[in-house]
Amino acid sequence: MKLDRINFILGMVLGLLLAYGFLSCSRPVNTANSNGVQTAQVFPHKMPDKKPDFPMSIATARMFDYPAPRAQDNELFSQFKYTPLRGFDYRQGDGTVSRRDPSRPIKVDSLYYIWYTKRDTKVPPIGSERANEATDEIPSTDWDLAEIWYATSIDGIEWTEQGLAVERPAKPKPGWRSVCTPDILVWKGKYYLYYQAFDEPSGLKGDWCPVSVSYANSPDGPWTHGGDQIIPFGKKGEWDQDATHDPYPIVYRGQIYMYYKSAYNKWPENRKHYAVAQGLATATDPLGPFVKHALNPVLNSGHETTYFPFKEGVAALAIKDGNERETMQYAPDGVNFSVASTLSLTPTAAAPYAPDMFTDSKYGRGISWGLCHFINAGSPGKGYSIMARFDCDLSLDLDDPRMKDTGVWHKPEVYFQQKMHRRQTEK
Repeated sequence: MKLDRINFILGMVLGLLLAYGFLSCSRPVNTANSNGVQTAQVFPHKMPDKKPDFPMSIATARMFDYPAPRAQDNELFSQFKYTPLRGFDYRQGDGTVSRRDPSRPIKVDSLYYIWYTKRDTKVPPIGSERANEATDEIPSTDWDLAEIWYATSIDGIEWTEQGLAVERPAKPKPGWRSVCTPDILVWKGKYYLYYQAFDEPSGLKGDWCPVSVSYANSPDGPWTHGGDQIIPFGKKGEWDQDATHDPYPIVYRGQIYMYYKSAYNKWPENRKHYAVAQGLATATDPLGPFVKHALNPVLNSGHETTYFPFKEGVAALAIKDGNERETMQYAPDGVNFSVASTLSLTPTAAAPYAPDMFTDSKYGRGISWGLCHFINAGSPGKGYSIMARFDCDLSLDLDDPRMKDTGVWHKPEVYFQQKMHRRQTEK
């Protein structure tokens, strides 16, 4: 009888200990303040400047991994505002003229310069799915049978088209079918244009095309061909074995950092499972050789590449593809990127103006405007693209609270345009 009573008492004590342990784990940890009074470590009403040193949920702790815990205070968060460009003729939208893929604007004396893909064809594109029907006069896609043109502006809105910069070479030289998607590098007083060089109608093999380069002593040309396959394809079985797209050079840490895109996990006969990532190749000469980084790909998301120097590192805008689409990212070393903010209504093929893009200033100031394109300006059967201007506050030299507003509301019509396809409604 005495043994049963002892076991009963021990069981009660053990139960109380277990209960206390459970409750203590489910309550905030108590600490003593400077007066010795016990206080619970709960998240404060006033936002801390630094990550608090007490247990938090993963989501709460993650706030302090961003440049600022509030989006409104985040230097790498912004809304985007859009303005049509003036000075370009699109033939009343008949689909025979298209301008897209603008380069980043550079300022030379009092003028801004841009280069871009221009398609001027007798008929609109017939579509990549019909690429085998394309001819010397019938383009498959919006960037087929295209050349690189340039324009100048005083204010970044009103533009004057100056003419052809890089034309298609004679067949069978690389780019005889199309030269497109240009971007600019200024290096030691000279100008370098990097661009895609197509040897077949876009769509036949999923845009397997390399990067070429031309150079000039003046932004007005003339342009001299400087080389092909500047960014080499990867070896068979590597992620970038088939393409190196959207060349995007900046000057960083005394070198040319050339970012580029490649689509992978797809084949010509099956493109449904494609993935897109961004790579990096570096050089000390604009004509190469470019050496790929050992950690490629450096971004796991995004489509057209967009990068600019920011503080000691590099900022990147990822759009369209991947789990981290619609984000601004930052790499303190230009290689290892982390999400800095999530965004909305991002500019497609963004080409920001950054005066320190090529100066290697060691402390990038960011961007406040640039150019982009809209690929769906035309009606069905008359497809073409237009270029536009975007403005934002991703700059250390600008403080516009309206660009940091997280309560931007769009008319119902904006959402209703994203209606279900007929086959979806039938379900």
